[in-house]
Amino acid sequence: MSDKTNDEAPQPVRAALERARAARFVYSCEPAVGRLLATLAAGVPEGGRVLEIGTGAGVGLAWLVSGLVPRADVTVTTIERDPGSTGLAAGGDWPGFVDFRTGDALELLPELGTYDLVFADAEAGKQVGLELTIAVLNPRGVLVVDDMVPPPGVVWDAEFASRQDAVRRTLLGHERLAAVELAGHGSGVILATAR
Repeated sequence: MSDKTNDEAPQPVRAALERARAARFVYSCEPAVGRLLATLAAGVPEGGRVLEIGTGAGVGLAWLVSGLVPRADVTVTTIERDPGSTGLAAGGDWPGFVDFRTGDALELLPELGTYDLVFADAEAGKQVGLELTIAVLNPRGVLVVDDMVPPPGVVWDAEFASRQDAVRRTLLGHERLAAVELAGHGSGVILATAR
């Protein structure tokens, strides 16, 4: 990310990017996807619930939070399998409505209830267990899945490409979802709304 883009990002995002940079964490949410997340978060209904699967260094989480503050009527739950990443992200200055969970998303999802906005940004809950993620969407709940196209200069191996194509087919063809692929947006996004 250029310094100019970094300077234009909301403060929580800039702080998360600095933590990611210091920890050499390179899989952070792209700005175009982040701005989409912030925009969608701003539309979460009163008393709404937001879920992120794959906290990483907290950059995607920071974009979600930037779309929600100064509200206090919402909850954001973020799940990360790696305790080190959870600790890295949790080291930020987060509003009281953010709840960090460490563990396997596939084990946690059935116990967490339902959500108005879900950002699935990890293998678990996206490439594996996608139906569990779809099941936690409230009616009219929105699901965002990114990283649907390879980064410039990268060629996915056949197995990974096949798994991503399965995600694409499931989301675009699911009877419970109205979905669209935004292949030219950031890292490639599929946006789906539960009927």
